[in-house]
Amino acid sequence: MYQRLFGDRDPVAEPGTATGTPGNWWTVFAQTPALLDHMVAGFGLFNSPDRELSPVLRELALTRAGFAAQSQFVFSQHCKAARAAGVREDQIAAIPAWASAAADVFTTLERAVLAYADDLVLGGGRVPDGTFGVLAAELSEVAIIELTYAVASYRLHATMCRALRLEYDDVDERIVEIAAPSKGSDDVMGTISMR
Repeated sequence: MYQRLFGDRDPVAEPGTATGTPGNWWTVFAQTPALLDHMVAGFGLFNSPDRELSPVLRELALTRAGFAAQSQFVFSQHCKAARAAGVREDQIAAIPAWASAAADVFTTLERAVLAYADDLVLGGGRVPDGTFGVLAAELSEVAIIELTYAVASYRLHATMCRALRLEYDDVDERIVEIAAPSKGSDDVMGTISMR
């Protein structure tokens, strides 16, 4: 895998991948070869032609999972993978706010797949009967299991990337207290309650 990604160069000394990422996801996980092998095998599993779930539905779900899990890396990489799988540009652009997207951007099934990704990532697996009903009416049980496994796996990847600050997720926390000016009041509630 290293040869395919980095050729003969040392990716620690000379970081970077063909998609523009630093490449540190690979160098960090290479420290635990069995774990790296497991994850790489998972990538192959998801992309196998033996899967019943279509690549378009998979990539819609994984791109949304990256966005919902707040992973810039997973979201960005799966925008590229979605495009390669045949997801249209207007659909990729609509994924962040898919629920309010124009009705013709996504089919009923695609909307259910996006809702299911939200239910898995944001709802911890609590799926409304209506969402599951649309999936069950359109997809085989095997395809639903594949969808569930893929989204749950990429939730894991998103969490690990954020926790370890890998790739595009190497960012400082943006929700922090902003100090009041030195002559300002520290009593915010007193100020706004007119006391």
